[in-house]
Amino acid sequence: MGINPMLTGTDLLTKVKDLGDVSKSDLVRSCGYVSDKKDGGERLNFTAFYEALLEAKGINFSTGGPAIGKGGRKLSYTAKVQGNGNLLIGKAYTAMLNLEAGDEFEIKLGKKAIRLIPTGAAAEHSEGAEAVDE
Repeated sequence: MGINPMLTGTDLLTKVKDLGDVSKSDLVRSCGYVSDKKDGGERLNFTAFYEALLEAKGINFSTGGPAIGKGGRKLSYTAKVQGNGNLLIGKAYTAMLNLEAGDEFEIKLGKKAIRLIPTGAAAEHSEGAEAVDE
């Protein structure tokens, strides 16, 4: 049995259209989304096939960027003081400002407000971040 290369982009869309009404297994196999199992059998890679198909249709599943929060959840822009007195700011907010572990801030206390002012490397990281209105 000849091994087909994994088709992507317009080649994948063309192949799917040409094959027409075939079984899903035959479609995945014909487009090259097959790998060999240790016992000599074949494994059909449906997930990779469907992701490539969606990307070919213009829906991008890019996983290279930092994940911000849980998928579909909206940020509340509020924080609660924990039982031990700590005030936790989540990863979603630090990612928006391009902050990294070890970045330092000056803490300014105002009337019912706490402001974190980036110093040193944190100031450089957050320069390119989008401004967030209060």
